[in-house]
Amino acid sequence: MIKKAKHVQRDHTLDTLLEMHGDIMEIGGGYWWKITATRVEPDDRRPYGIDYSLTLHKPSGERILGYDNAHPVKIGNNPGAKKKLKSDHRHKGKAIAGYPYKDAGALLEDFWTDVERILKKEGIQ
Repeated sequence: MIKKAKHVQRDHTLDTLLEMHGDIMEIGGGYWWKITATRVEPDDRRPYGIDYSLTLHKPSGERILGYDNAHPVKIGNNPGAKKKLKSDHRHKGKAIAGYPYKDAGALLEDFWTDVERILKKEGIQ
């Protein structure tokens, strides 16, 4: 008996994100962004098999926006707060909040939307 192979839909937006790995670009007024994205073995924290960091920085180098999955985030504000199993989160200034990762395309879109909003607020765009 011949088994049919499961058809897996290829995520071309993931290819785009992975191709941007290591990109750093100045975007006006000394503000700059950096993207790192590499394939990793899927696990409980990164079930989709990528490690990513998308950041926006002030001219001083201070990160003012970041989307990444480098570490689990805590649920709640008290010192005994439990850690989430997944690591997807967003840094806005000093605040950290969970990020509902759907796919690489949504991640890029959400990042660029926040970048545009922040630059507009800073008078750069």
